[in-house]
Amino acid sequence: MKALKSALSGACVAVLGLAGFVTPLAAQGVERNILTGGPTGTYIQFGRDIAEAAKKCDIDINVRESAGSLENFLGVRQRPQTQFAIVQSDVLEYLKTFAAGDSELARAVAGVRIAFPLYNEEVHILARREIASLEDLAGQRVSIGVADSGTFLTASLVLDLAQVEPSERVTENADESLRQLLAGKIDAFFYVVGAPTKIFQSPQIDEERFHLLPITDPTLQTVYQVTSIPAGTYPFQTDPVDVVAVKAVLMTYEYNPRRNAYHAESCKAVSDVAHVISTQFRDLQQSGHPKWQQVDLTDLPPGWDIGGCVNTGVDPSYELRCDQTAETSTSDAAPATAGSDASRAYRDRICAAIGC
Repeated sequence: MKALKSALSGACVAVLGLAGFVTPLAAQGVERNILTGGPTGTYIQFGRDIAEAAKKCDIDINVRESAGSLENFLGVRQRPQTQFAIVQSDVLEYLKTFAAGDSELARAVAGVRIAFPLYNEEVHILARREIASLEDLAGQRVSIGVADSGTFLTASLVLDLAQVEPSERVTENADESLRQLLAGKIDAFFYVVGAPTKIFQSPQIDEERFHLLPITDPTLQTVYQVTSIPAGTYPFQTDPVDVVAVKAVLMTYEYNPRRNAYHAESCKAVSDVAHVISTQFRDLQQSGHPKWQQVDLTDLPPGWDIGGCVNTGVDPSYELRCDQTAETSTSDAAPATAGSDASRAYRDRICAAIGC
């Protein structure tokens, strides 16, 4: 656990030294960017769904691949013109927990806000058929994801909390992990991702050789949400598999539109996209990734504030070109509310937009 904390703290220190987005930038030409994940995961499909919905309002959003949740969290802090990222909630909780005693982590967490709660991500562990349980990973070669990913953090916590120690913790992405598993170089790999996901649709996964491990450890069931991957979700999977899950959230930064032109334009970008998601939510559920059907926009993770620019965008009176009304500038308006008041205002406005 100490090694994991040290790695995360070091990454935050490096990023904070490069966090140039807080300096004034020219307002003209500010891009809208969302950090997602790998090319076969659910994050990137959600990003593409949001970008497609935004096009209806003449809004361009660049969907960027990444290593996953930790890179995404740090990217919103580091990268100019990156207003959104999809992150696992346990990454946020881990960083926030240790921020109280670590000034560098506290600086990394400062200003982070929730844009929208999304869906539950199931903890997938694909293993050789001979490995029957999570406990059987002890002494095995297990891939836990690349170091900047949410999979890495969740897999590390799962193994530590369950007191399971593999003989080797391999740090590879999901695609490379699957290749190594098929080649017999590793015995199992973790992938935290919303089911169904493309990588496990591969015809190379032989049900006689491989299966998804159940995760039924009582300690883990108190930390994570208990869920199940239904039978037939993947071609090799004939039975339901009991696992645990962590919620994915769309995060942003608390831009202050009164600070400078860059913050004003970035705040407007956040408000615009928030308006798109809240007003086109039912369409996203019908035509987007199947996980949109499991999204509850009112299911906010406790202890995290909604962004003020988000609340501006979900207000029913917010005007955008796709509404065939005049645009409203946020450059002279402070974020709607703060703290828990922001969460209450958000829920009220979301319920007005989609019904609750």
